[in-house]
Amino acid sequence: MTKTEFLDLPPALTARGTLRLPGSKSISNRVLLLAALAQGDTLLHDLLSSDDVDRMLDALRSLAVDWQHAGGNDYRVRGTGGQFTVREADLFLGNAGTAFRPLTAVLALMGGEYRLHGVPRMHERPIGDLVDALRQVGAQIDYEGQTGFPPLRIHPARLRDVAAVSVRGDVSSQFLTGLLMALPLTRRAVRIDIDGELISKPYVDITLALMRQFGVDASRDGWSSISLPAVAEYVSPGECFVEGDASSASYFLAAGAIGGGPVRVEGVGRDSVQGDVAFAQALEQLGALIRMGPNWMEASAPASGRLRAFDLDLNHIPDAAMTLAICALFADGPSRLRNIASWRVKETDRIAAMAIELRKVGATVEEGADYLAITPPTAFISGASIDTYDDHRMAMCFSLATLGGVPLRIMDPGCVAKTFPDYFTRWAEVAR
Repeated sequence: MTKTEFLDLPPALTARGTLRLPGSKSISNRVLLLAALAQGDTLLHDLLSSDDVDRMLDALRSLAVDWQHAGGNDYRVRGTGGQFTVREADLFLGNAGTAFRPLTAVLALMGGEYRLHGVPRMHERPIGDLVDALRQVGAQIDYEGQTGFPPLRIHPARLRDVAAVSVRGDVSSQFLTGLLMALPLTRRAVRIDIDGELISKPYVDITLALMRQFGVDASRDGWSSISLPAVAEYVSPGECFVEGDASSASYFLAAGAIGGGPVRVEGVGRDSVQGDVAFAQALEQLGALIRMGPNWMEASAPASGRLRAFDLDLNHIPDAAMTLAICALFADGPSRLRNIASWRVKETDRIAAMAIELRKVGATVEEGADYLAITPPTAFISGASIDTYDDHRMAMCFSLATLGGVPLRIMDPGCVAKTFPDYFTRWAEVAR
């Protein structure tokens, strides 16, 4: 799909069905990089097929990491034992933060000359806190343009023997994830001190769990610091399974909660390492009926037929929280989403974008620095044209608004390829 295209979604009154989720973006890009750094070969099962993962695969190929498609969504990666042979590369990473931030950290310690860049929006997304942390261990990184933002030029590090490094935690958890994945390459014990309140804590838990699967066991002191052992090295577990994407599950669970249901998603459930499964708990607070197994979740509408208004701190599930902004359209009164400042530095300024588009369907919206207050419409506006800002989650979220019984036009629907290329086909299977 080109940027000028649109998709007209018909009105929907109910949602019901079962679907298998695509693989998690967060897990897919983490395990690809860990497998590339490990000793031995790793067979990765159920990797997400999307633009973001393609950017990581392209980057690894440019770095001479040997990976092969093993059929379906399985890939075999030959580990490098922590040393990429390519010491000079120019890497284009699109708008894939889950590729850009960890690769910045790893390549800063790899001893080569690398240029990392992306689409214009990526060059507006901050990375200075990660660069500052890496410089504490001797990384040599220059900004090509505005200080604190990509593009970056990385030079061979002059490693320092430091006991601790510090990183801000209140802008993006991906900075801490990048440090955690890269610092074992120094083969030195080091403690990472977290300055400020860490946002998106569950995403860091994903990183720690996957590192443990690849043989590096970090110890966490609450959320104030994380310690990495000396002489740590990544070792392939042989094979690794990628869970279904819990953020993608949110749209379909919300559909069940709004449109009657039940809607069941398979591939992620009670035993998930992903924090976004907490979205199901948030839906329960809105009155939705939730059932859950080890590898599945299911949502149905409240007995009253209408969701309860809410006032929630959503710092721990920033991506899935976007779906709750749409749920607010179907609540029985005004709702508030709090502690969502990280939305401002995502694929677009999601607080501003969400406020603009929610008003198009009839909501009254108050926008703050780190919150949205949403009063549902008395009647949905039919045929609104929803701009998506080259942001996959904006496009997927607003499909739910058709459950207000109105048609909507989604501009640039192809942006969903970032994480869920066939989203609208799957949506049509459950929304009626």
